[in-house]
Amino acid sequence: MRPERRRPAPLLLLLAAAGCAAGAPGTAVTGGAGAGGAAIDAAGGEAGRAGDAAPPSVIDAGVEVARGGDEAGGARPCVALALCDDFEGAAAGGPPDPARWAVGAPDTTGTGTLAIDDAQHHSGARSVKVTGKGGYSNHIFITNAAAIGALGPVVWARFYLRLASALGDGHATFLAMKDGHDGGKHLRMGGQASILMMNRESDDATLPALSPMGIAASEPLPTDRWLCLELMIDATAPMPTTMRTWVDGAEIAGLHLDGVSTPDIDEQWLRRTDWRPALTDFALGWESYAGQDLTLWFDDVALDARRVGCL
Repeated sequence: MRPERRRPAPLLLLLAAAGCAAGAPGTAVTGGAGAGGAAIDAAGGEAGRAGDAAPPSVIDAGVEVARGGDEAGGARPCVALALCDDFEGAAAGGPPDPARWAVGAPDTTGTGTLAIDDAQHHSGARSVKVTGKGGYSNHIFITNAAAIGALGPVVWARFYLRLASALGDGHATFLAMKDGHDGGKHLRMGGQASILMMNRESDDATLPALSPMGIAASEPLPTDRWLCLELMIDATAPMPTTMRTWVDGAEIAGLHLDGVSTPDIDEQWLRRTDWRPALTDFALGWESYAGQDLTLWFDDVALDARRVGCL
């Protein structure tokens, strides 16, 4: 069964607006500090979020749902996770921790750049700023090749993303993961047709399909505020591979893969009946195949075999 797309009820919208107007701390849109004495928690998350308030959207409507690690209880602490980085230990203007991240690209690099930024941040005082350039030769990413391959068939990722402008009609990627079971090709998250979507590089399948129904089953990503993105991939044999995506705690129906075909949503993806990814690296950055420049930021990145939860 595929989750229905949640639409905000009028009463909920009024309550949300009232909460924003009152400046209530720890609201669902911006998030509060996570539980436990993790490095992320100690960074003082409220400092970088001034001005992030935005009108309620379809994504906002589901923020309160499934926010915590393993569905409830808040974000799990950094010390419990396979990878957790809030970028506080790196100097502004330089690269992120080289013991965790390599700077480069899955394919080729060019004029795209990235660096630690102290002008914009979700928690603490720093994030990774990517100045993404259009064109296939201008890819730029930070890549961790140690954590994800050790997790086994179940992978949970959580990262915060901020976009300076909207995803365009052309295909672009901000998350790429190399798949050892697919000839080293990438499983990718990004945008096309101005919506959030997944892409499998080996056959260029998209989830959702870029049909009118598929496009309607996903969402455009809001700009100029921090978003909590969560991704779950379960490739445990012999069950069909499942994949789910949440934005600010709201599951995106068009990015829900469960092995049961839904017309005009996942038929293309499910044609590969043998698809069972074995992910070997995790890369965040920007590559645009249609010429879009975009500035974006990443913060509070985490990987584990269990749900991490939003801060």
